Amino acid sequence: MSFMDHLEVLRWHLFRSAIVLIVVAIFVFVYVDWIFDNIIFAPAKKDFISYTGLCRLSHYLHLGDSLCMPPIDIQLQGNTVSGPFMSAISISFIGAIVIAFPYLIWEVWKFVKPALSAKEIKYATGSIGWVSLCFFTGAAFGYFLLAPFTFNFLANFQLGHLGVYKYMPTLDDYIDTLTSLILGCGIAFELPVLAYVLSKLGLITPAFLKEYRKYAYVVILIVAAVITPSPDWTSQTIVAVPLIILYEISIVISKRVDKQRKIEEAQWD
Repeated sequence: MSFMDHLEVLRWHLFRSAIVLIVVAIFVFVYVDWIFDNIIFAPAKKDFISYTGLCRLSHYLHLGDSLCMPPIDIQLQGNTVSGPFMSAISISFIGAIVIAFPYLIWEVWKFVKPALSAKEIKYATGSIGWVSLCFFTGAAFGYFLLAPFTFNFLANFQLGHLGVYKYMPTLDDYIDTLTSLILGCGIAFELPVLAYVLSKLGLITPAFLKEYRKYAYVVILIVAAVITPSPDWTSQTIVAVPLIILYEISIVISKRVDKQRKIEEAQWD
């Protein structure tokens, strides 16, 4: 195929992806009030499942109230006439991206597949499922664990002792913060999949990952600081520790892939 033919194929993949996103976004918009009350604003409620679950776990482990976070009371405000409507549009499209993520990955796979050999296609079997699983796991991690810690810290943080500051975030700020946590963690949890692909291509090796492990930890800490809007060390640690574990898992995956690749090369020789 010529370059223009590739662009034409890509255009249709993008067109179908856009149609699916629009359809799902319309569906989300129809139920946006329920979604906002029960999903978007849920991490800011004192009876959120993560708050009650951590507190029960603390009592079960006989740790007292060490894992019980103080209650929060967030009242969102708006400073623009179109604020609620534009926020509903943002919620609709962000929700569409999350819901339609497996389909979007499938469209990417359909575009890349013709350029792969039969052996590479065999290796990529199930890749859509694994990519989707890692994304949804990271999104759930950001929503159920990181978001409560972040909002709890920000809501209870006080500047000075005079009580002259009242914490009233805007609706847009709240949605942007929650979105960055969910999508940021979802993308960050794709690290094992990325390690698998790069190892298959021979671009990285387990020796390379081990050699640059200390530098990778520094990058992970920086990424954790970027993903978490709050500056407290607790939220950053909650993000950094799973990413470090994922990096170590990536080393194991790369080691297995590299071993299999060497066996196949020896058989080919």
